[in-house]
Amino acid sequence: MPAPLGGGMPFLRLKGGTVMSTISPVKKLCLCALCVALCPILPMALHPLGLGGIISPMHIPPLLCGLLVGWPYGLACGLAGPVLSHLTSGMPNPPFLFFMMFELGAYGLFSGLLFRRVHTGRLYADLYTAMIPAMILGRIVGGAAQAAFFLSTDKPWSLSLFVSGYFIQTAPGAVIHLLLIPTLVAVLTRAGLAPRRYSP
Repeated sequence: MPAPLGGGMPFLRLKGGTVMSTISPVKKLCLCALCVALCPILPMALHPLGLGGIISPMHIPPLLCGLLVGWPYGLACGLAGPVLSHLTSGMPNPPFLFFMMFELGAYGLFSGLLFRRVHTGRLYADLYTAMIPAMILGRIVGGAAQAAFFLSTDKPWSLSLFVSGYFIQTAPGAVIHLLLIPTLVAVLTRAGLAPRRYSP
């Protein structure tokens, strides 16, 4: 049975002496729902300011969700977030809606899976070790979905368009995500709103 840690939060003792606190399924669902809600809110707030294309705001919630509460919730957030955004704002439009579902779902899936497996002893090292591959894999998955669609409909597609659209144009946003998301995770952890990864 998990024992209380600090302020009464349950924890699991993993191999190598790592101590990781746990949160209830209800809190996990609430955090996931909040991240899904942010998928339309962040673009609607930032696109009028001309920052949407630079920051790629819809990428943030599934990555954050996967890191905070695990891959099933991150995957669900990545799939549901673009749909909710489309229903509330009309963006993204099909077929880009489906490409984003693949891409964002992969972000939430891989960030959660990798963060669960990696334990370096330092929170930020764990976060970057999980985030960077997840961001690369998500772009590959999204690009593969886009390629499959375009090639099946005889629409123009090339490897250079894929690299430009998924890596070069999104590079500023990726840097912002790598600066912002670990800080958010650390702040939420200190506030007791996210699982504590290591004992104080």
